[in-house]
Formats: sequence, C-alpha cells, structure tokens
Amino acid sequence: MDNLQGKVIAITGASSGIGAATALLLAGRGARVVLGARREDRLAALAARIEAAGGEAAYLPTDVRRRTDLEQLVALAGERFGQLDVLISNAGIGLISRFDELRVEDWDAMIDVNLKGVLYGIAAALPVFRQQAAGHFVTVLSTSGLKIVPTQGVYAGTKNAVRTLMEALRQEAGPQLRVTSVSPGFVRTDFADTMPDPAVRAAVLARRDQIAISPDAIARAIAFAIEQPADVDVGDIVVRPTAQD
Repeated sequence: MDNLQGKVIAITGASSGIGAATALLLAGRGARVVLGARREDRLAALAARIEAAGGEAAYLPTDVRRRTDLEQLVALAGERFGQLDVLISNAGIGLISRFDELRVEDWDAMIDVNLKGVLYGIAAALPVFRQQAAGHFVTVLSTSGLKIVPTQGVYAGTKNAVRTLMEALRQEAGPQLRVTSVSPGFVRTDFADTMPDPAVRAAVLARRDQIAISPDAIARAIAFAIEQPADVDVGDIVVRPTAQD
C-alpha cells in the first residue's frame, strides 16, 4: 500500500462524526488535512487537536450549498500545502419524512447539500486533479440507497443520484484519477438530530443506540481506499453493523 504521509486531503462535513473521525485518522497517519464545514468553532478545535498531536491541518468555514465555498476550500489546499491529492465529500443531511407530509423545503435542502454539494466539489477539484495528472474523489453515501425504506425516499434518492454520478465520473476519469464511494450503515453520530419528524427521529436514535458502529470504522474504510497504490481504484465500499439488516 502507498503511505498517507504528505498527502493533502480536503474533507467536507469535517466538524463532527465521520468527517472528524476521518480527519483525525488520516492526520495521524501523516496526511495534511484541509477541513471544511459550517461550524467554524468545531473546525478550529479539531485543527488544534490535530496540530497538538503533531499533525498538519488547515480549515475554512464551508457551506457546500455555495459553489464558491468549495472553490475556496480547494484553493486553500493549494495555498497551504501546494497540492490536493484527495477530496472527501462527506457533508450531508437527512431530513427524512413521508412523501405525504410534503416537506418540499426539506427535499430542496437535501438536494442542495447531498447532490449539488458533491457536484460543486467535483467542479472545484477536477481541474486541479487534471492539471496534476492525479487525484482521488471519495464520496460518503449511505446504505439507505441500497435498501429503500419508507420515509427515506428523497434522502436515498439523493444518495443514489450521487452513486450514479460517481460511476459516470469513474468511467470518464481515465487512468489518472480514482473514484471511491463509501456507504455507511448505522453510525454513532449526531446525524439524526436534525430530522424534523419527532417519531421518526426517536426511532432512528433508538436503532442507532442499539446497533450503531463508531465513525472510526468508516474512517478506516476511507483510509484503506486512499492508501491503495495509484493503479488500484477501490470503487465501492459498504460498511455497516453486523446487526443491521
């Protein structure tokens, strides 16, 4: 396997959960991480923690709904570290509900973050990767797109739309770029906190507390894909609790 030492890796949704766990793991293995998320205080604390442990980190408040924010995050990688080797598109929201509740604003929000946010990241990083003749897109999807259940139609739809995008990107990318999709199952994060329906939120939290795995498990899967030699492209990884059906 290739060493992570010195690789420059940008991560969206880096302030908590899978994003923060991934940043800590990669930085601990020698990568230089560029952290993006909306909560600047958490980004600052995470960057300080990484640097206190001897790692290198930069951060920028980033809202993936704004294309310019992704452009600035990619630019920060170049300004601070001279390159960008990997973009991890991890930011996502799950405002799940039944269709007949007609929460159209929530549908729009999930499309803006989960789908357009990934596209904006591709638009920002692809020219850099082409210029370098090397680069790696890693996108965090969900097992919700693999097993469709009630209340998760729009959320799963955004994840499966991105799954399609990433496969098309892989086919277009040629031998110089790598494309990886990681689909986590139940993970111990605060992901459910923003779910609008109290009953749905309670059910998801209860199931999470019963079976969820640590975000560190997803971080290890991401690191595995990145660590492969340049001629090895790990396309899809599914990581879920053994108790998840």
